[in-house]
Amino acid sequence: MRGMVGRACGAGLVIGVLVTGLTGCTGDAGGDKADEGRKPGKAVAKTCSDGSFTWSGVTQRDRLTGVSDPEPLDEGGGSLQNRIRRVYTPRPSVRADGPAPSPAEILFSLGKKIGAIDSDARTLAEVSGDTWAFTDARLPAPELDDGRVSPHAAGEFVQYAGVREVAADFRYTCPDGRTVSGHARNWTVDISGLTDCDERPDTALGREVARHSCEQAASSSPSGA
Repeated sequence: MRGMVGRACGAGLVIGVLVTGLTGCTGDAGGDKADEGRKPGKAVAKTCSDGSFTWSGVTQRDRLTGVSDPEPLDEGGGSLQNRIRRVYTPRPSVRADGPAPSPAEILFSLGKKIGAIDSDARTLAEVSGDTWAFTDARLPAPELDDGRVSPHAAGEFVQYAGVREVAADFRYTCPDGRTVSGHARNWTVDISGLTDCDERPDTALGREVARHSCEQAASSSPSGA
């Protein structure tokens, strides 16, 4: 999202970087196909178009999506060769307990709530690029980056990937008092990083990297058996 470029702390000696995780992929969240097959004259429950959202229980946390096996390097470093394997696939999700606005409109409201979308934007038509992608309920999971990284130091290194996932509960209230409740989830940024298994992790994401890669490698080695 706009302005979301920074450093992501990982485990121990971390070279983490946050990059915009939504790459402008777009798509509708429903469409006319939802009306196909309905019998003529059958009433379809709809919600109002001028209601208001109330959000609660907003959480944002970094989720590990991929990690490589640890790779030892001698003094002077070198190029890492192990590929990143996927451990979690993030997916947008919108659920409601009755007639509700479209998933895109719900995610648009959530994006404004967390600051991923400009608070001055009043409609979906006013967003584009990365911010538009946040409203796409069919947004595919980010690819795992298999670009080769070359640390310039000795250590037992692991490459990893992740996303910053956001989730919240909503209530949509119409002017006539009708309400519908639900839950929405998406992510705002991709995370890529490098950590040294010889260093102690100091973040939740770093500890997850260590559990998935460093500790498993240690327990499977002859000395850790």
